[in-house]
Amino acid sequence: MNTRLIPLMRINGPDAPRLCDEYEILDQLLPMRDAHILELGCGAAEKTRTIAERGGVAAITALEVDEIQHAKNLQITDLPKVQFCLGGAQAIPAADASFDIVLMFKSLHHVPGDLLDQALAEIHRVLKPGGLAYLSEPIYTGEFNEVLRLFHDEKAVREAAFSAIGRAVENGTFTLESQTFFSTPGHFDDFADFEKKVMQVSHTQHHFSPELHATVRDAFMQRMTPQGFNFGLPLRVDLLRKPV
Repeated sequence: MNTRLIPLMRINGPDAPRLCDEYEILDQLLPMRDAHILELGCGAAEKTRTIAERGGVAAITALEVDEIQHAKNLQITDLPKVQFCLGGAQAIPAADASFDIVLMFKSLHHVPGDLLDQALAEIHRVLKPGGLAYLSEPIYTGEFNEVLRLFHDEKAVREAAFSAIGRAVENGTFTLESQTFFSTPGHFDDFADFEKKVMQVSHTQHHFSPELHATVRDAFMQRMTPQGFNFGLPLRVDLLRKPV
């Protein structure tokens, strides 16, 4: 990773960042009222729903690359401001200068490494001049990460995503508005809950030997309490603006 890209950009934040729901950060950083928003990698549309119901937005186009999850999203009928579409950040099915805001929640590092620059170029293309790209990425630290990395180590891909953002700022594609560091509260009821939500997701096929499964379970159970596994997920938001 080229750590000299932008001197003011940091991949990691403070050891004890603010703990809050991510919507608080969105509301603080983004002018969402009457905005046309593109969400890339919307997953099961939890944040899509919150923004559509609370943000006063004009419309949201929510893209998901996982066909299984996209089919589930198409069954959602109570979000009239939201249009669900199949597609990824590297090839956005939208016209130039279509959106005021582009959102990516913990998903840029899932874009294949050789397509990261293309994805950021696509985000630039579909944003209106002066539009904002809100890119939140997980930071490689914390108790949840210690369990996750046993079977899905994201250190390299997260560094690659950060470097791609740095290149896009360095070459003038975007200007860096701010970096914000915080943690969101996370919870699993038990190991079965962790298996369902993390180990068996449809967008990533994990392969477990009996030995690896036991290792992951042991690491998880070491962090269990009578109230379940509670943790803070450290995140970084890089807020970028398309030059006018």
